[in-house]
Amino acid sequence: MAWRCSGIGWPPGTRMAVLRWEGGRVSPLVSGKSLGFRAEGERMCVGARGNPCPLRAVVPARLTRARCGECARLDRAHSVAADNFADDPRTYRVYLAWFGPGLVKAGITAEERGPARLLEQGAVVFSWLGRGPLMAARRTEELLRGALGVPDRIPYADKRAVRARLPATARERAAEIEALHRAALALDGWAESLEPLGFEPVDHTGAFGLAGAEPATSVVRELVAGGAVAGTLLSVAGPDLHLRTAGGEVVVLDTRLMSGWSLIGAGAGEGVSVPTAALTVEAGGGVQDGLF
Repeated sequence: MAWRCSGIGWPPGTRMAVLRWEGGRVSPLVSGKSLGFRAEGERMCVGARGNPCPLRAVVPARLTRARCGECARLDRAHSVAADNFADDPRTYRVYLAWFGPGLVKAGITAEERGPARLLEQGAVVFSWLGRGPLMAARRTEELLRGALGVPDRIPYADKRAVRARLPATARERAAEIEALHRAALALDGWAESLEPLGFEPVDHTGAFGLAGAEPATSVVRELVAGGAVAGTLLSVAGPDLHLRTAGGEVVVLDTRLMSGWSLIGAGAGEGVSVPTAALTVEAGGGVQDGLF
């Protein structure tokens, strides 16, 4: 029986990720559990805003967003990240997130979502910085970027490369954003409607299963029809699954590559028979790939 993956999720009130499937089913992602699947057919567009793709378009296997051009434009046009909803009445929070040594970013998220966005991004440690209206939160994010050089995006390749060499203690892991939080609150130019929040670090090392993490050597580039990905689940950080294959290699799978495919089960011993690449660090920069 084939299933279609709807992506990874972190249910509210829990610190365990699940894979979501079309039809509402979920599969808890438990460290030490065997996980395996094989892709079938072609990768199809998942549509936009809860609606199926009217073109039933085939999409490239290497896209992390399984949407055709038309559905991607529709999804973006209705996203708060597109700045089309300046009058959004919700309260937003500005945060500082740490992914490893030297990897700190600023971002904003709707307050009602709690820490979900930070779990989805794979933030190892984060702290709230302020709360208020959307445009005030955006101005503060821009202030941090201009005055302190804090980016609004960290490439996933950089995040993956440091997960096996994180500092041992929670205090050490929080040190960078504690200093940055202090510097941010001291800046002139904060929006009057944004309420500053004190430094309260939240550490996701345990939730992700990164304590004593083994270094990964490769990352899945794409799924292909007939290709398998199988192994023992070691950790989950953001959209990434870290798997140990039957041959002993640690491979990272970005679960966003699974969406749009029809998937059937595969035994853990089948290993990885899809294209992979050596795990390397990419030069940073760019625009954050969705905030909300």
